[in-house]
Amino acid sequence: MNGPVPHQLLGAYLLGGLPPDEAAAFERHLAECPDCRAELDELASLPALLDAVPVPDAVALGAAAAAGREPARSDPASGAVPRRLLDELSSRRRKIRRRWGAALAAAAAACLALGILAAPLVNQPPKPDASYSVQAGDGLQFTVSLVKKSWGTELAVDGRSLPVDGTLSLWVKAGDGGEDRACAWTATPNGKARVTGATPLQLANIARIELRNGQQSMAVIAVPRG
Repeated sequence: MNGPVPHQLLGAYLLGGLPPDEAAAFERHLAECPDCRAELDELASLPALLDAVPVPDAVALGAAAAAGREPARSDPASGAVPRRLLDELSSRRRKIRRRWGAALAAAAAACLALGILAAPLVNQPPKPDASYSVQAGDGLQFTVSLVKKSWGTELAVDGRSLPVDGTLSLWVKAGDGGEDRACAWTATPNGKARVTGATPLQLANIARIELRNGQQSMAVIAVPRG
């Protein structure tokens, strides 16, 4: 691989921040590098932790990591990121820095650039009225959460081990056979996606939810009636 040393790209790869050609090259490197594979396994939960950090705190963490100092603790009363989470991130950052330098700073920067950091914790989405999960034999897995709205239904998709190329879409089908595309997105190099969609169909009228890649059906959820 030209450019950065391969292991320095681990943070960006973990968060889906590499272009398809660089991601493919890095995956070839992973196949030959047990050290990078071990690092990847160790950091598998890092994106979920970063998702829980508000953007201002993520900026502070990234700046602190780049400067080689500890991030400031937020005041729990202010509604910012909890001390426990900052302690966890700080501990992980120190460990990572000893092994591959400023990877956490690069990861935080990649999160900000891609816009995948969650909104502040005070703006958490409403609790879903229904949630369904599917895991296919090829490893594909995704969860769909549904929230009733006056205008229809809001759907939130959280998928892993999805196809890495093509255009994915989520379709909802009514009991009378009608269907509506709730959302669509371009496949990501790491096979992960979090997407929010909507349909004018009321939750009570949704009979099936289908994940497609182009015209190909990847998985189907039968929504229980009543």
